[in-house]
Amino acid sequence: MKKIITTALLLAFIVAGMSFSFRQAERTYSMNSYEKVYKTEIKELTPEEKLNAFEYFSATSDCSFKGIELKGKVKFVTSFPDIKIQYVTSFPDIKVKHVTSFPDDCGEWQIVESFPDFEVQVVTSFPDLKVQLVESFPGMN
Repeated sequence: MKKIITTALLLAFIVAGMSFSFRQAERTYSMNSYEKVYKTEIKELTPEEKLNAFEYFSATSDCSFKGIELKGKVKFVTSFPDIKIQYVTSFPDIKVKHVTSFPDDCGEWQIVESFPDFEVQVVTSFPDLKVQLVESFPGMN
């Protein structure tokens, strides 16, 4: 079961175009492209190394969109946003909690008018991300 999950997770990261690296037993694996990883490095990993890679991916989950961290200070705009969002009640891409200070965790947004980390426009169709507002447990799905 672990082997299936590990392989599926590795392929998901590769297909998504994400790059990662980890160090185990004084061997460094740099996995930057689908072809390189699939044809050479994944085949070279032992089952133990694959398990270590799975644990690494679980510990360093990504909370970003187009290089923008989805936490911090946000300004709502009507034009030229960094991200277009649509509010939904089910099947969101991210669950967001509005906070008044210290928006340090994934999905915690503090609404500001100046010096935002990113700008958001609310749309009703063709969003970049679907957002569900929550009171607890914000984060990516």
